[in-house]
Amino acid sequence: MTVIMLLCVASLSVFAQKGDDILGKWLNPSGEDQIWIYKVSGKYFGKLGWIKVPNEDGHPKMDKNNPDPALRTRPDLNLELLKDFTFDGKSWEDGTIYDPKSGKTYSCKMTMTDNNNTLKIRGYIGISLFGRTEVWTRVK
Repeated sequence: MTVIMLLCVASLSVFAQKGDDILGKWLNPSGEDQIWIYKVSGKYFGKLGWIKVPNEDGHPKMDKNNPDPALRTRPDLNLELLKDFTFDGKSWEDGTIYDPKSGKTYSCKMTMTDNNNTLKIRGYIGISLFGRTEVWTRVK
């Protein structure tokens, strides 16, 4: 019985580590932004941690396309783009992704490939079939 309990505990810790493989810094396809993925209370989030061109007209870029006028004056830098993802054993799901260029929020699913060095981000409306995928690369 003790051996079975040890195996169960060991498998849980491996499962948790696998989910945490996503943690770190990721570069978007254009190379203009880095998204820093972190974990809070068992869920995964991501913020815009670095912007290649952080200013416009001598001022920090703002979330000017946000549908909420009260949020249009918040800076893009450190803006939370990924929210509330859970790990299901192979992908991160049930979260959302915010696109500051359009001001829209989409349902999102993320999967890792290429020895955990690329991250496929699938943003969609309703079902995953109606969406767009982009690939982020890990910052080393």
